[in-house]
Amino acid sequence: MRVLIVNTSERAGGAALAAGRLTDALNNSGVKAMMLVRDKETRQLTVTGLRPGFLRRWRFLWERWCIFCRLHFRRKHLFDIDIANAGNDITGLREFREADVIHLHWINQGMLSLNDIRRIVKSGKPVVWTMHDMWPATAICHLTMGCKNFKTACRRCRYLPGGGSDNDLAATVWKRKQQLLKNSNIAFVVCSKWLQGEARQSALLKGLKVECIPNPIDTHIFRRTNKQEARQRLQLPEDKRLILFVSQRATNANKGMNYLIEACHTLAQRHPDMRQQAAVVILGGHAEEYEHQLDFPVFALGYVNDTRRIVDVYNAADVFVLPSLSENLPNTIMEAMACGVPCVGFRVGGIPEEIDHQKNGYVAAYRDADDLANGIRWVLSECEYDAVSHEAVRKVAQNYSQQSVAMHYEELYNEVIATKQFKL
Repeated sequence: MRVLIVNTSERAGGAALAAGRLTDALNNSGVKAMMLVRDKETRQLTVTGLRPGFLRRWRFLWERWCIFCRLHFRRKHLFDIDIANAGNDITGLREFREADVIHLHWINQGMLSLNDIRRIVKSGKPVVWTMHDMWPATAICHLTMGCKNFKTACRRCRYLPGGGSDNDLAATVWKRKQQLLKNSNIAFVVCSKWLQGEARQSALLKGLKVECIPNPIDTHIFRRTNKQEARQRLQLPEDKRLILFVSQRATNANKGMNYLIEACHTLAQRHPDMRQQAAVVILGGHAEEYEHQLDFPVFALGYVNDTRRIVDVYNAADVFVLPSLSENLPNTIMEAMACGVPCVGFRVGGIPEEIDHQKNGYVAAYRDADDLANGIRWVLSECEYDAVSHEAVRKVAQNYSQQSVAMHYEELYNEVIATKQFKL
């Protein structure tokens, strides 16, 4: 069986990491998988990139310009929405022709347009589409943030100036997606039960298959190592309890750094001894902006894309905190748990599916910085740390290993191939 996995980027973002890991998992399981990306960054033989050139950049800029105009030339929400009005026709590529299954992942920002997806569907190839956010089930947004319009029809979009209208950009794109998905037989996959529940309520996906299969992780790479040696390599203090925060861009408001700042302030007030005993490690772009905003010493590591160094960062930490306001099934929590690091996060999205409360980590009440502080304190000072760490590793091995996830996808691929052959 040959599978073509399609994603905008090879390495940037959680969807790229998940798609790349799935490519590896499938190849390790005997499935011939190739990844097709717009932005190829490595010499990995199982990854192929689109032909570079002006048109590739122009497609991205054209979509942003069209959105910018609809936002009345304001940058706010410029990258919160996508309209997929420009992209690349991949149906003529050799990799596409040779594939038995086309597996879409995150294909926004000029990778595929709605017309390009329509061509893929019309080619007759079975199509699987893994949702890394809500965009395939809404008109234009990736995060619904409590909006329920997608259950009936997107319109009056809160991302648009003035709250949109009955005939706004969201309503227009909604109609285009309706025509695309009607009788398409695309099999959708979500990574968390939470997202599955949301997707099944979308009027766009009514009658379509929505399976739940988590993202895989290579537990031979993300695993426990010696904590002190990891700290020495990173030049981090060996005598402090390290609180870790990770985000591609630390200033991303959705990742909830402000809640971590507030939680640390609470901890410093309630437990003054922690000012000397604890420190915060921030991994991600713009991390240095928070060096003087927390009550504990801060070690800003910046953006890192070297996997070995990232594994060291996780192993150096005592607790990983992700106070996100909206999440699917965060790769970062999975990575930290695989390295034996207990995690603390809000009760939102797929986080409670990864963290078993007070068993392998702590699930805090949503947007509750006080409870977030309770979780950090519980991990650092109150729980049986070794037992909790062991449970974190066990949870990942049982649910997110390459072998387990690849097996589920193979079953789905065989099903969509058989369904397509039956209809022919």
